[in-house]
Amino acid sequence: MEKPQVRLHYDHWYVIMVLLLAGTGIVTLYSASYAFAERFFHDRWYFIARQAVYALIGLIAFFVVSWFPVEKIRGVIMPLVLLSMFLCALTFVPVIGVMKNGASRWIRIGPWTYQPSELVKLVLPLYLAHIFDKKKDCLDSFARGILPPAVVTMIFFILIYLQNNFSMAVFIAVNALALFFLAGIKMSYFIGTAVMILPVSLLLVLTKEHRLRRVLSFIWPEWEPLGAGYQVRSSILTIRSGGFWGKGIGQGTRKIASVPEIQSDFIFASYAEEAGFIGIILFVALIAVFTMRVFAAALKTADTFKRLLAVGLGTTILSQTLINIAVVSGSIPATGIPLPFFSAGGSSLTTTLVMAGLIAGIGKEEASGDRG
Repeated sequence: MEKPQVRLHYDHWYVIMVLLLAGTGIVTLYSASYAFAERFFHDRWYFIARQAVYALIGLIAFFVVSWFPVEKIRGVIMPLVLLSMFLCALTFVPVIGVMKNGASRWIRIGPWTYQPSELVKLVLPLYLAHIFDKKKDCLDSFARGILPPAVVTMIFFILIYLQNNFSMAVFIAVNALALFFLAGIKMSYFIGTAVMILPVSLLLVLTKEHRLRRVLSFIWPEWEPLGAGYQVRSSILTIRSGGFWGKGIGQGTRKIASVPEIQSDFIFASYAEEAGFIGIILFVALIAVFTMRVFAAALKTADTFKRLLAVGLGTTILSQTLINIAVVSGSIPATGIPLPFFSAGGSSLTTTLVMAGLIAGIGKEEASGDRG
């Protein structure tokens, strides 16, 4: 009898969710951006043309990394960590670094720009899953098990914070902390770290005027209705204007001038105006099925590295989605966190699709059959 043939295949529901999210994001971006693009760039295709290129690159990367054996990636994780740190540091170098609105978050690569902090969203979960699996027998030791990943996380936090990207720095640190918890470190270490983070975060908020203004506008919306609170207030009105059925794709009107930069962090307001409450329910359903398939992949594998990686990457995408929607709906103070699959920005889209591809690779099912 011949050796059983092993066949790997995708979790089709997961792949369908990724393709639906990416496709809906492209359609929503065009609808949200064409008026702004035509007004300021005299080209209604300005944003969508670039996003389509990144979407194509991202989808190719999705299928490539999903077929690449996840275990082999472990050999290049440390070089990826060092590369990510190097790229983050390049944002401070004149000519290479790009300054926008007082923030140095991008680097210039020919005619394109890239945001290195997006790469950190991928690389840090890779590193943490690898190191926690490698040190799973010494996680009770602070020096040997906890300190190395804590130092790497802190370096990334500092580099991104110095780019004047406080929201992303906190976002990455909190998701890293979730992996610390899931890896099974001592609860005393976890609580101690959380207790330290809270006052430090509060201090960092209070030391920058624009962050403090955002918090005050959230607590007291009437305080500065035409200033720090204008974007969120306009976003809420835009969402409400969609009603139950929405105005129809391409028929939204408030996107034209009511919500600044609606094609970026506030794109969900445009989606809600045109798709209505029923569209929001469908979006939530897509994210819910996507998340369930991610955790199904994580639970299915007995490999600690793969399990932590799937959960880490999936939690990053899910938490980013929830934070963005919470900001757009006025549930939390405004941050600069984009909506995965939707917001304009090639760095975010390609990174999200690569992360989704790694999860798809972990979730591929094995089926075996005998040939007589």
